[in-house]
Amino acid sequence: MRDAYHEELDSIGEGLVEMARLVGSAIGRATTAMLDADLKLAETVIAADQKVDDLQHDLEARAIALLARQQPVATDLRIVVTSLRMSADLERSGDLAQHVAKLARLRFPNSAVPRDLHATILEMGQLAQRLMAKAAEVIITKDVDLALQLETDDDEMDLLHRTLFQHLIDDRWKHGIETAVDVTLLGRYYERFADHAVSVAKRVVYLVTGEHADELQAPVNPDEA
Repeated sequence: MRDAYHEELDSIGEGLVEMARLVGSAIGRATTAMLDADLKLAETVIAADQKVDDLQHDLEARAIALLARQQPVATDLRIVVTSLRMSADLERSGDLAQHVAKLARLRFPNSAVPRDLHATILEMGQLAQRLMAKAAEVIITKDVDLALQLETDDDEMDLLHRTLFQHLIDDRWKHGIETAVDVTLLGRYYERFADHAVSVAKRVVYLVTGEHADELQAPVNPDEA
């Protein structure tokens, strides 16, 4: 019985990794669909989000069943509860990738992104994909140091987001209000996607250590040392 129980715990972790890989791929493909005005690719991203939703529902059902049957305590309880929260982060990440693809579909046959912002949006999409790949690695390895690095990596996304905003408020902006709204939404989607990747990593830190990542990263006051 205990072997079956731990196999089920392991399978929940594997489900989380699969979700992370799917949403990481989705944000990359959605970015390509956006920049290339590729309607077919956008449609595949939109349709594929159902698999992420199904995985999340399945993982949630299995986690709740484990809670009911096994009544886990201590570390095992932390694994189950944290997994539920991570699955919610990953499902929301999939939604954000889908939002990017839906915007690509809405503006087809044009691109919602002006040519002079293509490089910035491409960089945001690639960074979002890298962050989620690292989050997947953290789930697999339970590497606390790697998990804590994600918040630093996320600073790069914040910088790109600010760069995008600077273009929008520049007096030389010539692309109109509708495009400004589209670009604003896109920037927000990528920023939030990165935030969810960081959140997943932080939850792994809690799972492993029982402490919140912010507490581990808190600077030490020399007067208190």
